[in-house]
Amino acid sequence: MATLDKIEQSIKKGDEPLLCQNSRLPITIKDFWAWSASDIMSNTTRSRFAEFIVATATNVDLGIPRQEWQSYDLLTPEGIKIEVKSSAYIQSWYQKKISTIIFSIKPARLWNSGNGKQEPNVKRHADIYVMCLLKNKNQNTINPLDMDQWDFYVLSRIELDNYKRSQYSITLKSLEKLTNPVSYVQLLNEIRIKHHKNNNSTTA
Repeated sequence: MATLDKIEQSIKKGDEPLLCQNSRLPITIKDFWAWSASDIMSNTTRSRFAEFIVATATNVDLGIPRQEWQSYDLLTPEGIKIEVKSSAYIQSWYQKKISTIIFSIKPARLWNSGNGKQEPNVKRHADIYVMCLLKNKNQNTINPLDMDQWDFYVLSRIELDNYKRSQYSITLKSLEKLTNPVSYVQLLNEIRIKHHKNNNSTTA
């Protein structure tokens, strides 16, 4: 049996129709997007939305579809590999109290989508890690589309590798001891600063 190469995808416009019996249905992929991704407050969708936010802040080429199986989430035009994590106090489901903020920082084995193989070494593959916190605690005013309701905590791979308390997760309290939050408009500059320090530490 012949092997099957990776399928390269292209950006959809949204007006592509569903087909049935060689005819176009009055349903488009935009309808699918609206149905499947309107709840930005849900963990899964908020996570992808956070990646999109960071992508827009760092000039990532949005003409290339999101890569599901890369060893990092984003690659900037400058060649910076970024991993994005997200968390929020308010969820879309019933809560007895606001959520505790914690981010996963667990190293992982790389699964190569190009050859279908998993790399043997467990490690962090990105240069920079961006922890995105939807910080609003008010259900009546929370709006993930408002960039002023987000805080961004930026750490280099070396900073996480040297973090002693845990190599699996980090709380907001611990995160704040390592770095200060920045706004959406400050994010790109902060990433560049941390990446520069990371490179200097690596070559020192």
